[in-house]
Amino acid sequence: MRRRSSGSAAEEEGDNPVSNADVTATSEGAGGCSKSDISSSKKEGQGLQTRTRQSNPLNTSHELDRRKSIEKRPSTARSRRPSSTNWKPAESRNGQLEKSQSTEPPFISVSAEGAIVADKMPTARQNAQRSRLRSPWSCSLLTLVTTTLALFALGMIVHSFSNRQLDTKGCRMSYMRPAFAKLSDFDTEHTRFASKYSVYLYREGGVDEDTKVKGVPVLFIPGNAGSYKQVRPIAAEGATYFHDVLKHDSAAIDAGARNLDFFTVDFNEDITAFHGQTMLDQAEYLNEAIAYILSLYHDPRRSERDSDLPDPTSVIILGHSMGGIVARTMLVMPNYQANSINTIITMSAPHARPPVSFDAEIVRTYKQINDYWRQAYSQKWANNNPLWHVTLISIAGGGLDTVVPSDYASLESLVPDTHGFTVFTSSVPTVWTSMDHQAILWCDQFRKVVIRSLYDVIDVNRPAQTKPRADRMRAFKKWYLTGMEGIAEKTLSQKEPTTLLTLEDNSNSILAQGERLTLRKFGQSHKPRAHLLPIPPQGTPGGKKFTLLTDQRIDKPGESGKLEVLFCSVFPLHPGQSATLFSMNMDLSGDSSGSTRLACKNAASDVITLPASTRTTKRPFYLDEEEEVRPFSYLQYDLEDILDHQFVAIVDKAADPTPGWVIAEFSDNVQSHRVRSLGLRRLLAFGTKINLPPNRPMVVEVKIPALHSSLLAYTLEMGNQVCGEEVELFTPLLRQYLSDPYESKYFVNVKQADINLHGVSPYMPPALKHKNGQDGLSLQFWTDPTCNSSIKISLKVDIPGSFGKLYMRYRTVFAAFPLLVVALVLRKQFRVYDESGFFMSFTESLDLCLRQSLPLVLAALTCLAISFAQASSAPPRPAASGFWPWRGNATESQIDFTKNDLLVGSQDPFFWFMVPLIGLVCVGVCVMVNYAALGLTHGFSYIYGWLSVKPAWLRNEDKRRAVSPAFAPSTPRRRLLTTAILLFLVSTVIPYQFAYLVACLVQIATCTRALRFAREARSNTNYNFYNYAHSILILMLWILPINLPILVVWVHNLAVHWLTPFASHHNVLSIMPFILLVETLTSGKMVPRVTSRLRHLTSVFFFFIAIYATVYGVTYAYMLHYLVNLAAAWLVAIHSSTSSWSLASLSSMFDSESSENTRKRGKTP
Repeated sequence: MRRRSSGSAAEEEGDNPVSNADVTATSEGAGGCSKSDISSSKKEGQGLQTRTRQSNPLNTSHELDRRKSIEKRPSTARSRRPSSTNWKPAESRNGQLEKSQSTEPPFISVSAEGAIVADKMPTARQNAQRSRLRSPWSCSLLTLVTTTLALFALGMIVHSFSNRQLDTKGCRMSYMRPAFAKLSDFDTEHTRFASKYSVYLYREGGVDEDTKVKGVPVLFIPGNAGSYKQVRPIAAEGATYFHDVLKHDSAAIDAGARNLDFFTVDFNEDITAFHGQTMLDQAEYLNEAIAYILSLYHDPRRSERDSDLPDPTSVIILGHSMGGIVARTMLVMPNYQANSINTIITMSAPHARPPVSFDAEIVRTYKQINDYWRQAYSQKWANNNPLWHVTLISIAGGGLDTVVPSDYASLESLVPDTHGFTVFTSSVPTVWTSMDHQAILWCDQFRKVVIRSLYDVIDVNRPAQTKPRADRMRAFKKWYLTGMEGIAEKTLSQKEPTTLLTLEDNSNSILAQGERLTLRKFGQSHKPRAHLLPIPPQGTPGGKKFTLLTDQRIDKPGESGKLEVLFCSVFPLHPGQSATLFSMNMDLSGDSSGSTRLACKNAASDVITLPASTRTTKRPFYLDEEEEVRPFSYLQYDLEDILDHQFVAIVDKAADPTPGWVIAEFSDNVQSHRVRSLGLRRLLAFGTKINLPPNRPMVVEVKIPALHSSLLAYTLEMGNQVCGEEVELFTPLLRQYLSDPYESKYFVNVKQADINLHGVSPYMPPALKHKNGQDGLSLQFWTDPTCNSSIKISLKVDIPGSFGKLYMRYRTVFAAFPLLVVALVLRKQFRVYDESGFFMSFTESLDLCLRQSLPLVLAALTCLAISFAQASSAPPRPAASGFWPWRGNATESQIDFTKNDLLVGSQDPFFWFMVPLIGLVCVGVCVMVNYAALGLTHGFSYIYGWLSVKPAWLRNEDKRRAVSPAFAPSTPRRRLLTTAILLFLVSTVIPYQFAYLVACLVQIATCTRALRFAREARSNTNYNFYNYAHSILILMLWILPINLPILVVWVHNLAVHWLTPFASHHNVLSIMPFILLVETLTSGKMVPRVTSRLRHLTSVFFFFIAIYATVYGVTYAYMLHYLVNLAAAWLVAIHSSTSSWSLASLSSMFDSESSENTRKRGKTP
């Protein structure tokens, strides 16, 4: 079969009723023309409107040779050749090339005025400009400057994210000896997912001898692409801690402590972050797994539990990353067994919103889950709340977690304080460090806290295997919070006096009211001694607070350390009563006949652990190769908490002089608490300065309400603490904290500190409780009050460091915002094409958009973003009766949890500049992607040309025929069959995302072939088609990232031999327009011009895509595929408008191959 060469489009130049010169005339000023076109227009003069088929008189020798070769053939054979590689419009290939006029109007109509312009000789300067603009690589100065600024801004963001305001890694390594026992009996009789998933029981080598269950069940759920083996560090610590400590503690055993049986699930590293149906499948499987796990404890062959203990009815859940979301999903599923889950601890789990919104199912699933939890906790009565017994603790890794933004771990919009909270690992006592996404599972100091908190909430004497909800919450607050939060509970008032303290009369150990106690060494009296601080009476002006700080461990009752702190009341006793009323009797009266007796409560249970801050410490934590640093002990009570007592007794129990110090005082809240009410703009311009006077309290807290955004970072500098002759007891210690979520960071021996926080973040739903304006960043300073010198502190915004904070919060905008640029560029291209017949290149259209539409659109969107931010920061409206009635029970106001989903998601009008900044960066990214696509197609074009080179002895005609079939278009029959087969496969086997990837690859091939034709036959028609195909490719490439994650899920399921199709991914209509458009373009058919009013629909389509991508694209990115799909359907409709479809044409399409063979038999080779 003969095929035309890549220059066949040039061969047909004279066949088209409208010549190249005509096209040039209509597009003057919008594009360029080749020298042959200009020469042709000179020769033909005024005969443009009436000319017939005529060859170009200025052809090269190759062109002349090619013309002669064609003229030797019979005209009938020439006109009836198959049009598989013909790149001219349909009416020029209808076999009637000898006619001077076609029966249908051409796609590119030429006006008389255009013909006159074409007749004129362009100047050399115009010719050079057109040649430059015709090149798709051309770049105007405006585009170059804009791209340079965009890449500079993007580089600053990436550099700042990688190098500035970084948290220090402080995790110590953990070790274990793991073994896993697969529960093979959990098969297809129990679950339909038995062939895909499996459950294992963890056993620690050297500790657990068998695979029988004997304690409290705990189920670990791995996250996105996570392994069941990730449970090893935590499960090993659980087994070791019980084996080495708790098993020998009779009090703990009597209280209900038993070994933790860790079960873990092998999901074959399923990808849940991108796929909602996978998440639902896992939740369904886990509910069935819990039923099976609980049944093991009923089977005496599999269980070694005491027979007098109740059988377990619930399982503790430990979820990592998306596993935490799956855990919450389990309670929504139809197969959830009531009360089988009452304790959930999640680590780095994005509760507030999905990490990406590429899949419609995951967005819907998130909404369903979060609505269920909000509705449950909004019920007024516990009987109506199905989650009343559930406690949920969300632990975030902080700034080091670059996989999931730690802002998304917040439970503020989901769970009230009575049932859960969000805490950062940098807040957890003895941990004090941020963690990355994986380290949160193996960090040694953190896994110890997790295990101890679990052993503190279990009680095997109850069927639920856990303590009541209030007790669980109290235990979790004790282990995970610092103890200085507003919801932290003090235990002192709930205790009974346990210690009888006897002092000699007329003791000089009672300090004066308001005097500070400072001990620089213990045991100087060579005997135990009590120092009494009188508690101020209630109603003291300014309010009082008791604080105590020491570098020693504070003893519990019965311990024999150096220091004990007691809160005492005068309690006159009759002789002989002390032994019966008090478990401890501390007699410090010596040989004195007269004595004072005090009934005291020990304060050790309320001790707050702080990182040690000395001249030698550099970080709040210590690493593996470093010596362990003993932390400070801190006590803090408001006056209302200790009004039942008269004295605070600080008992120095050392008999010999030993190193150590303690500072205790009552301070005024007026002096120790300050609020700096300055605006963010003033802080950005001038910073702020804080001065700590010489007579300051030991603890000073400064609250700055304006500092609440997670998009800004700050730098704090602190002056030296000068102590003069006295030796300083400790160096300044700084704690930055937010009240909700509970995020604290400590800086020891502080001179300079990088302050960054996870406060108000973009796209986050509002909290269940409306925050007042005083919530913001607080800075808490511990300084040595014995140093009588002032300390100067300065705080300023770190602008370069703040750029890095944009990365984690706004990285998903690149799935949506660039479509604003691409859609506006395509809109401009089609508008110019419909008006002039010239389809300009992507870069040229982008340059016009940068001058006109793009700045206007960004300005309008900026105003819209300011409006959204003002509406978001306003207090919620009162709930109307009868509308959302369930919300009214929880709060007095109606809360719109989606109000921050739009545009840039900002809740502060201060960040109005985010829209133009993101727009600028997206322009630069679009330019780079455009040039990358150009480089790809040009590279393939060169490869294609190299592969099609033939030996020199072949005739020119043979060279033309010997085209590589790699990019050769197929016949209409073959295209129709290919499309039908592909759509059938989409409806049955493959997801439409796979078909979309195929369409993108085909479009790359089409662009490569179009470029080859345009370069060999330099005509406006071919350049128009190449620019058109290339712009469609750019549009499809920006939709490709939305489809790729689902494709990865499908390939992964194939790899694990899971062939059950997902119904949502076999919608033929979601891909049919793309396939039809791409298949149409493979024929080389240029889109017809629309000269009627319908051309405005094209502009409306692309403008709507641009606005939707910007306003809704980040939250509903999956919708962008459907919108562009509609645009593709519209383009297919335009293509079809000039084609006459009939049964006869379809019949001839299928008969074309046989007729072609008939023609072949009549030809000589």
